[in-house]
Amino acid sequence: MEKHITLPLTEELAKTLRCGDTVYLTGTVYTSRDAGHKRMCEALARGESLPFDPTDATIYYVGPTPAKPGHVIGSAGPTTSGRMDAYAPTMMSVGARGMIGKGARLPEVVEAMKKYSGVYFGAIGGAGALLAKCIKKCDLIAYEDLGAEALRELYVEDFPTVVIIDSEGRNLYETGRAEYLASKKD
Repeated sequence: MEKHITLPLTEELAKTLRCGDTVYLTGTVYTSRDAGHKRMCEALARGESLPFDPTDATIYYVGPTPAKPGHVIGSAGPTTSGRMDAYAPTMMSVGARGMIGKGARLPEVVEAMKKYSGVYFGAIGGAGALLAKCIKKCDLIAYEDLGAEALRELYVEDFPTVVIIDSEGRNLYETGRAEYLASKKD
């Protein structure tokens, strides 16, 4: 099913999304990769607050290239999500609900998604220049020393994704594979 949703990704909204849905996101998305996630989780362990309010936030696993003159952002394709698996449950425990990336997730992350009503959206790897066209605003908010991995606040319009894992733990990598193999038996 195709859906157009406006962020933030509330628990109620997350529960309406199903594995395999094509979803176009509009609203605020935060960027972070492994170095940023590590810093945020270390800050939380020290009892410090994060550089943004994680409540119902969606985090895009991306390290964009520098913007060319006249552009909001450079190429902004997804990073392999497994790099954030050690940090994702902690981020969800403080309110982050959506994740955008590519690749499979560990069972611990799927369990946290079920516990906290999280959704894992897949973005198309290799299409960073096209995805950047959906990013209408980009502001650096923290960890500037991390370069491409600094935390940014993006405003996106009709950013194309597919629900890979929904809030009930249904996983497109598993269901899609099973459907394909079943079709080959006919």
